[in-house]
Amino acid sequence: MSIRYRCGVLRRSALVATALIGGMLLGTLPSRAEERVVVATAGGSFERALRTAWFDPFTKATGIKVISVVATDAEQRARASAMVRAGRVEWDIFNNHEILAASSGNRAITEDLSQFCAPYVGSPKLSAGTCSAAGLRFSRNATTMVFNKEAFAGAKPSSWADFWDVEKFPGRRALPSFGDPWRVLAAALLADGVSPSNLFPLDVDRAFKKLDTIRRQIDLWWRTGDQSQQGFRNRDYVLGMLFAVRANTLRDEGQPIEVSFNQAFMIGDSLQVIKGAQNREAALKLLKFYMENPDIQARYSELTGVVPPSDAALALLSTEAKTKLPAAGAATVLIEPNLDWLNANQAMLVERWNAWIQ
Repeated sequence: MSIRYRCGVLRRSALVATALIGGMLLGTLPSRAEERVVVATAGGSFERALRTAWFDPFTKATGIKVISVVATDAEQRARASAMVRAGRVEWDIFNNHEILAASSGNRAITEDLSQFCAPYVGSPKLSAGTCSAAGLRFSRNATTMVFNKEAFAGAKPSSWADFWDVEKFPGRRALPSFGDPWRVLAAALLADGVSPSNLFPLDVDRAFKKLDTIRRQIDLWWRTGDQSQQGFRNRDYVLGMLFAVRANTLRDEGQPIEVSFNQAFMIGDSLQVIKGAQNREAALKLLKFYMENPDIQARYSELTGVVPPSDAALALLSTEAKTKLPAAGAATVLIEPNLDWLNANQAMLVERWNAWIQ
């Protein structure tokens, strides 16, 4: 082989490598020369915590690289579905909450992990339902009411009825609008006097009627967790519905906020393996690494304030970290959603919401 020919091959190889690296930065699947797994997340502080607590230790222990791509929750579901339909699956795992993870639509585009989970069923090391056919419920997070404590020197809001009371607790407000409206509808019903024990099935007509009374006071309908946080940083509003993990990040930053866990909505975050994933085995190794290492679970909980999936991980948490976790008590009611009803009515709820929010 001539030197000129070898140099040409080397130059072409360098160009191919550069193209692959560029593709990786744009979120497409990189070279498979080394073992890797591609995970879609919502980005921001959420992704940073996953990487610090879980992804980087996993890579160090196994040599398998974890490539992150960022998309909103709705975008993740839509793109995963489109990839499966097209037969060109570029991601291996995406993030979903446990209600939609178990829905028929998502089950149709994700791996059935029943066999993978079989060794963990009934394990005292994991809470029930952590590993299921639909995926790995790696944490439970609360959706809470958060407020700027500097805006309320006297009485402080502590319920959704207080959130709706714009005379007693004046100021700009924020609620989510990201394709999964049940929490906002449930909050409206609680504000209207429905007891937590009678919340489901949701009285949708009554909920929208109650929402009508506060619509003009909502200055931001946020679509991403990052957006909800930035609104507090910018003092765009003083009261909002936020994921507790996002609220805890704001508190750690020194933002003047308080969190009310009373009537918080408890929901699990799940990771699902996409059907046809090119790195399926590496994806399963990533899930297994989390389930079998309570110290990894505890580290993620410490960083975010979510409830870990095992008692062993809870025992490892610092006293400070435990204070950030939602806990039921005399003055705190935690709301557990009816997963079956929500799955059966998800399409109707989204259709009604989209018609109302326009």
